[in-house]
Amino acid sequence: MSAQQSTTSVNTDPARESAPVQTSPLIDPHGPRLWHSNLVKLSGKNRALNEFSVERVGEEVEENLVMLHGYGAGLGFFYKNFEGLSRVKGWKLYALDMLGMGRSSRPPFKVHAKDQEGKVREAENWFIDALEEWRILKKIDKFTLLGHSMGGYMAVAYALKYPGRLNKLILASPVGIPEDPYAVRADLPEPEDSTLANEFTQDQENDIVNKNGNLKTNGPKKSTTEQPPRRPLPKWITYLWDANISPFSIVRWSGPLGPRFVSGWTSRRFSHLPPEESQALHDYAYSLFRQKGSGEYALAYILAPGAFARSPLIRRISGVGRQNLPPPAPAQGNQGTPSPDAGKALTKETGIPVVMMYGENDWMDIAGGYAAEQKLKEAKEQALKTATEEEKKRENGSAKVVVIHKAGHHLYLDGWEEFNQVMREEMEETSRQTKKAKGL
Repeated sequence: MSAQQSTTSVNTDPARESAPVQTSPLIDPHGPRLWHSNLVKLSGKNRALNEFSVERVGEEVEENLVMLHGYGAGLGFFYKNFEGLSRVKGWKLYALDMLGMGRSSRPPFKVHAKDQEGKVREAENWFIDALEEWRILKKIDKFTLLGHSMGGYMAVAYALKYPGRLNKLILASPVGIPEDPYAVRADLPEPEDSTLANEFTQDQENDIVNKNGNLKTNGPKKSTTEQPPRRPLPKWITYLWDANISPFSIVRWSGPLGPRFVSGWTSRRFSHLPPEESQALHDYAYSLFRQKGSGEYALAYILAPGAFARSPLIRRISGVGRQNLPPPAPAQGNQGTPSPDAGKALTKETGIPVVMMYGENDWMDIAGGYAAEQKLKEAKEQALKTATEEEKKRENGSAKVVVIHKAGHHLYLDGWEEFNQVMREEMEETSRQTKKAKGL
């Protein structure tokens, strides 16, 4: 992770690219592995995605994992996951900075639609179209997609717009699932503490540890009748949100006070980390926050004040893995004749596994995860009623919710060891499913 500010222009001069780093099998019991940072130029002016990859040396790449960070973060926040996840044989890891965020280029963000639905779709497409273009450039046919928080929201949007490209969808504490922001656990923080303000005021230690020093547990659930009454959001948050002024603008405006502002957040939010790691995250976060605003301005079009989606995923997630497939390219046999498999081409998806992961003390809505799980299972039952024999044979839809112990919203960092273990199991299961599908 670098604390240096990057330029806003795209420069793909090979001389400026960082050299890949390869580990030695003598010091890497799970390697050797190749670690590489790269800027992938996209079409259009000043459009490029920052990519960090880890590849196992001497092995054929059979599966790809793509990782998307959350709002205001960057791929560097996954630093505790790269080594652990790249242990799985046959897999290559790609972590991406979303367009307009992290170290990716920062073109101006604008929407042209007049209606709310059009604005939402335009904001989503700004990110997911860049992801699809990156996939095409990398010549990746299918992959497993992991998204955290806002990255999870975008992962669902990608799955719906670009069917047939995912082997598995993994959502780590995704934002935007519930339709009602108050349909949450009784002990969840109030909306003003769990959304825009929460990410900059939440104390990581309080998120995981009780005042008496004991680790938090879920404990008995309160009755829904005991839910506290709704309280309005602070006027300053609503004003900034509706004015589309991001918290990162405040960092940029604050000049020399910016590092102190960011340090206050990072020292609280990641107080459980060793001092050198906490300092590195501070330097990294500040280097991102102080850059030109771009993708951050999409937030107000996707989430309303209170951080519930303007187009809730609970209304759409049942369509994941159930979309019509684009017509296949004409398949040719060795003599230029149509392939015998051409007639067996599927016209629609036959489901994909969806895994939703939450921290044990997550302020994100875990109830929304269980509701989404039910929606996906109902969609599978409905699809099987009218499925052809070929579609039934290839049915692969499933859904489940996984809880990472002793973790909050940043579960990949708070509970990184358990998170990595769960991810490795999911990756190995995907490898088995892919081989099974090829056998069919």
